[in-house]
Amino acid sequence: MARYVRDLVLNKPEDFVQFIMNDYLQKNSFVLADWKGESAYRTGDAMMEGYKYLKWYYNGGVFHLEAWMKGTFGGEWNLEGFVGALQKKPYRESIEQLLAALKQPIPAPQNGSMNQGGPMNQGQPYPTTVPVYTPDNSSAATMALVFGIASLVFAFLIPIVSIIFACLGYSRARMGARSSKAGMAKAGKILCIIGIIAAFGMWILNVVLSVSLYSSMF
Repeated sequence: MARYVRDLVLNKPEDFVQFIMNDYLQKNSFVLADWKGESAYRTGDAMMEGYKYLKWYYNGGVFHLEAWMKGTFGGEWNLEGFVGALQKKPYRESIEQLLAALKQPIPAPQNGSMNQGGPMNQGQPYPTTVPVYTPDNSSAATMALVFGIASLVFAFLIPIVSIIFACLGYSRARMGARSSKAGMAKAGKILCIIGIIAAFGMWILNVVLSVSLYSSMF
């Protein structure tokens, strides 16, 4: 079993851990799936970025996490190493942001303003919420736009480089789709798709021109 495994002693309320995890899973489009008979959360796709898996539980104040990717031949990839590094990096970075969010100190709740609305609650404070940090993935959205622009530019120069940039940008666009920079992620995704289409178009055009030139010589 090749997985990224972390155990963190948090000693924090279960509802705090549940809130952070639900937020992370939703923002990154994880869904429950089956991994060789084992229940796990999955996100990604088979073509552009690969499938990413995650398992977690919280018991006795200790948070346990397992994360991995589906390898080329159906095995498990951990989140380190050279093989598949371009696919692993954004996932590993998002996991590190998640762990940082889980380790943050929880501020003490403060009483809200006094309720003046009605006799039943007169003189009672409003229910208060505790502000906490959650991973936003806005940096992924920014990188999606950067890679999308690079993909479009290189489509007319070096098509293979354009396709690589498009794959990198597409994966980050999905990660940033529900961030505070969702519009930037969407723009990056569109540019990546256009970049791939343009790159394949230029590739086919180069092949046709090369064949025509070869035929004219003989």
